[in-house]
Amino acid sequence: MSVLVVLEVEDGRASLVSREALTFARDLGAGELHAVLVGAASEGLLADCRAAGVALVHEATDPALVRYAAAAWAAVVEAAGRAARADLVIAPGTGRGNEVLAHVAARRTLRMAANVVAVESLSPLVVQRQVVGGAALERASVPSRVRLLTMAGHAVEPVPAETPGEARVLPLEVALDSADLRAQVVRVEQRESADTSGLTGARVVVGAGRGAGGPDGFTAVDALAARLGGAVGVSRVVTSLGWRPHHEQVGQTGSRIAPDLYLACGISGSIQHWAGCASSRTIIAVNTDPDAPMVTKADYAVVGDMHEVLPALLEELG
Repeated sequence: MSVLVVLEVEDGRASLVSREALTFARDLGAGELHAVLVGAASEGLLADCRAAGVALVHEATDPALVRYAAAAWAAVVEAAGRAARADLVIAPGTGRGNEVLAHVAARRTLRMAANVVAVESLSPLVVQRQVVGGAALERASVPSRVRLLTMAGHAVEPVPAETPGEARVLPLEVALDSADLRAQVVRVEQRESADTSGLTGARVVVGAGRGAGGPDGFTAVDALAARLGGAVGVSRVVTSLGWRPHHEQVGQTGSRIAPDLYLACGISGSIQHWAGCASSRTIIAVNTDPDAPMVTKADYAVVGDMHEVLPALLEELG
């Protein structure tokens, strides 16, 4: 019996959500830990796999896979699942991870649970998963013989295994046909200053909403984020009004964050915004409205004007 984790790669290393998924899978105690990779494994990625306790890395390097194609990746996951004799397959709950496993489920007529945050039992598989944009948890059963699930981002912290794995690379032969490659990425255009990794990976995020008052109301927000070594996050209304770029947006239609500290200033706290920040370890709200949802849900709150509170905080920090 084994569990197979679908890897995503960033700059030659296992992405943060992939390392989280490896920890999540290993802690289930569901058997030997395997991973599947589209593309050649770098030494850095193999080091990440060894640290996570991975026994085998199933590597698919067919040139036809250079461009991302969900159906082709699903074929790779299927082949790796057979090679690993896996009865549990886990992917990160990213757009790509959810899409690929949905294809696997459709191809194999299996059931899939998306955005899982916890597993209550393995036999039968009973999980807790995020629904309604992360605003609620649903308890669900996955009765398929081969169970498929995607793990919600930041459901666990990536932790090295007590005993490193061998992470031995096993070449994977995959039979692809034209249908698998019918829809694929043909070009990627990087928007200038659209890097969200600083936001999603930040340990401190200073957020601001309508209470900022306008584009000029972010001076103290930017200064405080820089002083704390963190990143700036904003609510949807801020990007809709054109005050800040979309890649800074936190929420259901933006980035999901899980910092140690989220300082939410002038943000009312709609359910869509809460879906993006609920995984934060500590939330401090600054708002003039004591009844704002963000204030009532936060761990700590300061009822006051952000334009007075943040400068005072900066002065105190020196």
